[in-house]
Amino acid sequence: MGISITKRNYLSLLALLTLSVGVAGGLVYFHFFPHHYFGGYPLIPVFFFVLGLCTIHMTEMCRRHAPARMMWMYLAVRLLRMLAASMMMLVYCLAVRQEIRAFLMTFIANYLIYLTFDSWFYFTFEINRKIKDKEKK
Repeated sequence: MGISITKRNYLSLLALLTLSVGVAGGLVYFHFFPHHYFGGYPLIPVFFFVLGLCTIHMTEMCRRHAPARMMWMYLAVRLLRMLAASMMMLVYCLAVRQEIRAFLMTFIANYLIYLTFDSWFYFTFEINRKIKDKEKK
């Protein structure tokens, strides 16, 4: 069984976003705030990329096996994403204890960027799905 068009589109856009955010953030840190750069910066976009992989995989599984529960799955994935992000921030702050403010501000900015991307992607996915359902009827 191959990869769906939705999953392929999501992964390609997610990879592009991760690359863009990672490079842009790195450039901003190196050029404007080099004294606040922290070694864990590259892990932030990677963390959100991995979360995106999990999100689309769970969404695809739900779409195939329980399409009536898509809204609940979407909400559960959002909650799990928020909990994972909170745990990541807590672990970093307790373990590293260096440049905590820079890390938290960068992490929250990335969280909002990826949250906006996911919301936009799934909103357009649902709109297109409803349009296709109307065309079938």
